[in-house]
Amino acid sequence: MEKVEAIGKTVVKMWLTDIEESARGQVENLASLPFVYHHIALMPDCHAGMGMPIGGVLPTKDVVIPNAVGVDIGCGMRAVKTNVRAEMIETEFLRKIIMRGIRERIPLGMDHHEELQDEKYLPEGFDIEKTEVVKRQYISARHQIGTLGGGNHFIELQKDQDGWLWIMIHSGSRNLGKQVGDYFNKRAKWFNELYYSKVEPELMLPFLPLKTPEFNNYWREMEYCIAFAKCNRNLMMERIEEVIFDALPDVEFEPAIDIAHNYAAWENHFGHNCIVHRKGAVRAREGEIGIIPGSMGTSSYIVEGLGNPDSFMSSSHGAGRAMSRTQAINTLNLEDEIKKMDAKGIVHVLRTQHDLDEAASAYKDIDQVIALESDLVKIKVKLEPIAVIKG
Repeated sequence: MEKVEAIGKTVVKMWLTDIEESARGQVENLASLPFVYHHIALMPDCHAGMGMPIGGVLPTKDVVIPNAVGVDIGCGMRAVKTNVRAEMIETEFLRKIIMRGIRERIPLGMDHHEELQDEKYLPEGFDIEKTEVVKRQYISARHQIGTLGGGNHFIELQKDQDGWLWIMIHSGSRNLGKQVGDYFNKRAKWFNELYYSKVEPELMLPFLPLKTPEFNNYWREMEYCIAFAKCNRNLMMERIEEVIFDALPDVEFEPAIDIAHNYAAWENHFGHNCIVHRKGAVRAREGEIGIIPGSMGTSSYIVEGLGNPDSFMSSSHGAGRAMSRTQAINTLNLEDEIKKMDAKGIVHVLRTQHDLDEAASAYKDIDQVIALESDLVKIKVKLEPIAVIKG
């Protein structure tokens, strides 16, 4: 259940037991904005981001804030259930045939496809000529589609409580989204300076007002990036399914669940239309199916939204960081983290001290996060990892 706090004239509703100082400072900045609609909502995975906390839900009146969406526009999750019993896959077969096959088909980290990918894999229904950044980046995007990226992006094979094998992907719009996000954040800064905005530059929350060309251009390109991110996950899933089918010809795949957790959208809340920015938050309307992943080596969840109006019908998007990447690399013990993964029998990628930025200990406890949002979502499926690939 949420805690309610007033910061100035703005109400903040938090599904948190505590909030780190840096994230709280960003919340105070958000609360000072003159165009916040109704209140701000913070999910239980909340932690500091760029300008706005990740795990935040910000509704606004007639403005969009590029930094409240972030640079990985449309980042999200895709999950597919199979008819394969996870216990029937031997560890060496999993490691050498399936996981190796996936790594051969899907570029990881900063890598892109060397060959242009077919345009059929890209979003349809968009007029690229009306875009600024997407048009310039279009050829590059054809090399990026079907690639995982780095950071906290991952591919996992998992098993549910009944033993069925699942595939889960976490990825977004790759460098295309970053180019769009960075470009329009700079345009928003220029626009705000031009019109003497009262939003101080140091807040890193420049905005674009409704009915301006800048707003329309950003919205068009943001929507393309959201669609591109979904196409990216779709192509990766298609190729993972091909690898698994080649290894296990009797496999069948259920329809995919796919959700985004970095975007802005027009929605109606408390009787009025507003722009809801979800930065690391999942829409959770009543009956809507969502995905909330854990950290490497921990549980993930398929959930059903409860449509709680106080969260703007939203939930967490994952566990949320408990320490920065630098702190994790400098303080966690590599041997201890490897032992935790090995003890669970997980095929993993922990090899060097640098890999510790994505270790489970660098994140909040996913089960505690889920418990804190029991009025936002209900659990449908609990998944445990059996193999993981990180970007």
